[in-house]
Amino acid sequence: MLRSVQHKPAIGGEGDLRAGRLRAAASRLRRELAAHPAELRDRDIAEEELAALTAMATRGTPEPAQLHRSLLLIAGAIGSVSALSGALREVRAAVEAFSEPG
Repeated sequence: MLRSVQHKPAIGGEGDLRAGRLRAAASRLRRELAAHPAELRDRDIAEEELAALTAMATRGTPEPAQLHRSLLLIAGAIGSVSALSGALREVRAAVEAFSEPG
């Protein structure tokens, strides 16, 4: 008789759904930020932190504190640009998923 084997999803990295969601959200915000015509004084900071989020999600298990730090820097750099608020909310939700108990 065969016993079923349950596989736990990988935490972080390529196989984790949360990591995929974070990479997709960061990519969307990066695209929308690049297309946004207004000059944002801290655009470079936002772009660097979006790259950092993507790297953390790809490497392995991201530390929630590091993810939240990057999120705060991105939010501060973007400010209150309403055109980017939907994409920023998506990034925030993806970051918060790593703080929830697995």
